[in-house]
Amino acid sequence: MPRKQFDLIVFDWDGTLMDSTSTIVKCIQAAARDLKLPVPSDDRAAHVIGLGLHEAMQAVLPDVDPAFYPRMVERYRYHFLSRDHEVSLFPGVHDMLDELSQAGYFLAVATGKSRVGLNRAMNDVKVLSLFDATRCADETFSKPHPAMLQELTRELGQDMRRTVMIGDTTHDLLMASNAGAAGIAVEYGAHPVEQLHACQPLYSAKTVAELHQWLSEHA
Repeated sequence: MPRKQFDLIVFDWDGTLMDSTSTIVKCIQAAARDLKLPVPSDDRAAHVIGLGLHEAMQAVLPDVDPAFYPRMVERYRYHFLSRDHEVSLFPGVHDMLDELSQAGYFLAVATGKSRVGLNRAMNDVKVLSLFDATRCADETFSKPHPAMLQELTRELGQDMRRTVMIGDTTHDLLMASNAGAAGIAVEYGAHPVEQLHACQPLYSAKTVAELHQWLSEHA
């Protein structure tokens, strides 16, 4: 069956494919606690998910001495590494990716994770072979800058107008808009639904099953 709208489907990782939002929030809070800094609320910590690590620490604690940001990153990494074995794909994600790959779509990831962190996570959940390209925040500009999508489309020889970005944060949807790609929201991740809808995504999925069905019928 010919593809209807898209040739390249780009996914965010944390909170979109990987059920890691609450773990990331706890690790940001633990890092602040370690350094005796103000501990951000759950909502505030969740809001910075998807940004590059350095940008995330600046955004979550804007009023502290900038000298603390590299130490926050180091402590966050320490805590996340000690807990990343607890984190898994959302139910249904592997089947969805497998089906999309079999259907001939180009699949990619654009994430705020580091290259080392993404490769380890993808390897752990055995999806490395399903993706044609990936881009991480320590390799280029952080979301919502359009660079990740621009680089992915160039690398894979794809048209931005036939590319869709799927994510659980406004950072993802704004990146899509900035790049000239379509954006799809998922409502089960880090950002509140009303913030996602304010970005006017093409579609908003409440569950992985809804996302899978929409992509099967409309992508």
